[in-house]
Amino acid sequence: MKSSTMCNSSVVLLKQEFLKKWIKGLHTYSNFNKNMSIMDRRKPAIKLSADVAIASTRKPATRWSRALMADILGTNRILVEQVLGRKQDMRAASGLMKCSKKILRRSSLIARRRVVPRRVTEPSSIARKLVKNRTSVLKSLLPGGEGMDEVSLIQETLDYIVSLRVQVDVMRRLAAGSLEESLCDHHQF
Repeated sequence: MKSSTMCNSSVVLLKQEFLKKWIKGLHTYSNFNKNMSIMDRRKPAIKLSADVAIASTRKPATRWSRALMADILGTNRILVEQVLGRKQDMRAASGLMKCSKKILRRSSLIARRRVVPRRVTEPSSIARKLVKNRTSVLKSLLPGGEGMDEVSLIQETLDYIVSLRVQVDVMRRLAAGSLEESLCDHHQF
C-alpha cells in the first residue's frame, strides 16, 4: 500500500513540475515570437515547450531526455535557458550528446565493416531479423535511441512512456478544464 501511495505522489509531483515548466515555456515562447500571429505560433509553442518541460523533469541520466534536450538546444537555446535557468546543466547535457554522437558514429562505422551477410533461412534467423527490424523501429522512435543496446533501449523506452503519459494526462486535464470553462461561459448568456 505504501509503495502505491509513494508512486502516486511521485506521479503527481512529476505532473506538477511538468505543468509549471510547460506554462513557463509557453509564456517565454510567446514573448519571443510576438511578431507571429497566434495561430502561427500555437502549435510550435505547445510542442517545443512540452518537449523542454518533459525532458527537464526526468533524470539527467536518461539518454532520451538528454537527446531531446540536445535537439532543442541547437535551435532554441534562449527558450531553454529561460525555462530552466541552468546554463551549466544545459552545457553538460549538450556536451555529453556531442561526445556520445562521435563515439556512436565511430563504433557504427567499425561495426558496418565487420558485418558479413549470411544466407540462412531457418526460422530462428527469420525471428532474429524480425526482432532486429522491430528494435530498429523502436530505436528510431525513442529520442537518442539509435545507439542503445537492447537492455538500455527497453529501460529508456519505459521511462519515456511514463513521461509521455504524464504529458498527455496534464494536457488532457488542461483541455478538459478549458472546455468546461467555455461551456460554463456559454450557458451564462
